[in-house]
Amino acid sequence: MYSIVSEYTTYTMKPWYVYIIRCNDMSLYTGVTTDVERRFEEHKEGRKGSKYVKARIPLKVVYVETHDSRSEAQQREHVLKRFTKIEKEALIKGKHKIV
Repeated sequence: MYSIVSEYTTYTMKPWYVYIIRCNDMSLYTGVTTDVERRFEEHKEGRKGSKYVKARIPLKVVYVETHDSRSEAQQREHVLKRFTKIEKEALIKGKHKIV
């Protein structure tokens, strides 16, 4: 977390996260958030969750990356969503080169 100071006020910037959830059919879902635990609970409860996860049962968060801004996190999410399942599994296991 970092702060931006202006002459009027101080803003604390929360980090953004890219996460991967494993679902009950062993598929992987990738998303972004400022609070991984809260977002996972939303997916599990079926509220504010993606259509993809609503059709499955989310089991656990298997991967998380931290980014300084929403833009950075969304750019990384876009890259990860283009990974094959094999590449995502390697990333989760720490055997994939992070580009």
